[in-house]
Amino acid sequence: MRGARAFYDVTEKVKDLFLEDVDINTVTFGDITQVDLSKQTIFPLAHMIVSSVVQQGQVYQFNISVICMDIVDVNKENVTDLFYGNDNLHDILNTQLAVINRVTEKLRKGNVHQDAYHLEGNVSCDPFYDRFENQLAGFSASFTIIVPNDIDIC
Repeated sequence: MRGARAFYDVTEKVKDLFLEDVDINTVTFGDITQVDLSKQTIFPLAHMIVSSVVQQGQVYQFNISVICMDIVDVNKENVTDLFYGNDNLHDILNTQLAVINRVTEKLRKGNVHQDAYHLEGNVSCDPFYDRFENQLAGFSASFTIIVPNDIDIC
């Protein structure tokens, strides 16, 4: 019954994959400006946006963007390392890129792939720093998931 419930099925599956990850506490959906990013207990956070859905006969193409982020923690000590600075920015970028990698590889090769959720093409990941009202950093990623459209029109 995926054709009639395709949107629910895909968004729920992606949400579950992110929540299974040890480095994500919360998954949100929709307009990022509607998420209360001042709550520190929700981080690290993955935010999902369905950019578009293309219906191609027997399949749907879901174009999804995800923002994986955490709060940058600045150490009050003097900066001694000009490359790493006095915060956890490198740690956040490394961890959130790894989250995206784990989730997308499950879509590419894992049990989810066997359940007919197929990652198509490459995943584009872009880092960001100091985004939003509290000092957040992480990666945004865009990818396409193909699922069957098994709706029966007879």
